[in-house]
Amino acid sequence: MSRAAVVVNPTKIGDPGPFRATVHQAMAEHGWDEPLWLETTSDDPGQGQARSAVAAGADLVLACGGDGTVTACAEGLADSGVPLGILPLGTGNLLARNVGLPADLDGALAVALGDGEQKLDTGTANGQAFVVMAGLGLDAQMLSDTSEPLKKRLGWAAYALSVLRHLNDRPIRLTLAVDQERPVRLRASAVIVGNVGWLRGGVPLLPDARPDDGLLDAVVLTARGWSAWAVLAARVVLRREPSDRVRRYQFRELRLGLSRPEPWELDGEVMAAARELVITARPGRLRLRMPRERE
Repeated sequence: MSRAAVVVNPTKIGDPGPFRATVHQAMAEHGWDEPLWLETTSDDPGQGQARSAVAAGADLVLACGGDGTVTACAEGLADSGVPLGILPLGTGNLLARNVGLPADLDGALAVALGDGEQKLDTGTANGQAFVVMAGLGLDAQMLSDTSEPLKKRLGWAAYALSVLRHLNDRPIRLTLAVDQERPVRLRASAVIVGNVGWLRGGVPLLPDARPDDGLLDAVVLTARGWSAWAVLAARVVLRREPSDRVRRYQFRELRLGLSRPEPWELDGEVMAAARELVITARPGRLRLRMPRERE
């Protein structure tokens, strides 16, 4: 019988008893052996556990948590040939939403234990892997200011409250170089790079992004103040974008040089401030369990 490893973020499941019982039952019904259970920690959010699962001979790794857990497991599985299944338990769950995975546990288990599968790209930012998005400016400030208790109480709305505090921030001065092109100087309120393009609520931030095209997509947004951001947001949603406020790029490598150290984020995790970001596409490194009709 095939055996899966379940890498679970214990902070996302509350009482583990019902969760374990549901997973065990699904495994038995799909003809899988009893799974190997591995919990994430603050020091290792899933990368080491995924690698341990590969070393133990697991035929599948289930990432149970938010985007941070999924990213860590994906990094541990990259180029291993062992597929990743996702049981989305976080606030954003952006990869799951973008590729059409079920939001409910039973549906997600059925997909993960089925035979639908697709190769996905990953990206690296300053050598660290991501599967959804990386960014700086408003994006990173929003995540930095949103506490875990607030996310548990308000869900996705907690991020919206955080955004409101930074709409008047001064744009960042930076240089941007795409692949082998000459660098350009810009002022940016946010730079967001994505392997996938849709935010929660169906916002098409990077509508051309595809997780299996061998490229990454980036958008540079420039605005300051409530009214400017409102106009910019409306134009992004309607895809009527002024070129001086919204700049879009597709690339294999992107280099950002910043005028001062700035915090940045990687799949929802805020990273230490940096003055340079080097972001690279890594095609086809991950096998992801998918709904058969969405492959």
